[in-house]
Amino acid sequence: MGLGASAIAWPDEMCWAFVGRGFHVVRFDNRDCGRSTVLADRPVDLATLAMSFFSGGTVEAPYRLSDMASDTVGLLDALGVERAHVLGASLGGMVAQTLAIDHPTRVASLTSLMSTTGEADVLLPDADVLPLLLTPPPADRNGAIAAAVHWIEVVGSPDHLDREAAADLAARAYDRGFHPEGTVRQLAAVLASGSRADALAQLRLPTLVIHGTEDRLLRPEGGRRTAELVPGARLVEVPGMGHDLPPAFWSVIVEQVTALAASTA
Repeated sequence: MGLGASAIAWPDEMCWAFVGRGFHVVRFDNRDCGRSTVLADRPVDLATLAMSFFSGGTVEAPYRLSDMASDTVGLLDALGVERAHVLGASLGGMVAQTLAIDHPTRVASLTSLMSTTGEADVLLPDADVLPLLLTPPPADRNGAIAAAVHWIEVVGSPDHLDREAAADLAARAYDRGFHPEGTVRQLAAVLASGSRADALAQLRLPTLVIHGTEDRLLRPEGGRRTAELVPGARLVEVPGMGHDLPPAFWSVIVEQVTALAASTA
């Protein structure tokens, strides 16, 4: 899933919809979030990270997206899964792209949802979103929940705002494992990994790119650029969708991914 987001950010109902289409769904916590390994002994200073990136300097990171993709391979191995239809959202889309690049034989199809290519010109959010991205959340439970709701107010689908649902998800995620320092390490991995443009242009996998027209965190240009780079990729722009997964958009995602998987049979 996305930056700092654990497996439960994938809505249960959407996952069951995939099951109803014949999929065996595996959702998991990336490293440094939820119940996965937290690399607490490898701190990254957020201010230093931002300064290095925006000054054009070298971004130091404890790990990169390729390591997170290798984690996914390890999970597939543990589950005895040789190849999978891979769907990744936001940061997870970047990991999914990297998995397809580094381990193409493990990917039956690739769906990159609300993600981007790592190129600097399509990586940055809207100007008023950037300060929010670079502001650590409060450490206390109530403060963290309030910050998560505000985040959805800013970057979520504007006509589908559900503050109660956002607060419920944030509360469950906090209780499952709250690791804001891990989120900084994940952000460092994104910035240190750089552009995937050349590698994406070499992919030869069935690929679908889904992006909301109202995404202010990873702008629609990032989805368009991803689809432009990957040979044969299909782009689906979802009107009204921001950087979240409200119920109104579950069916289009499930239908599009199902159609992609069917095309590989």
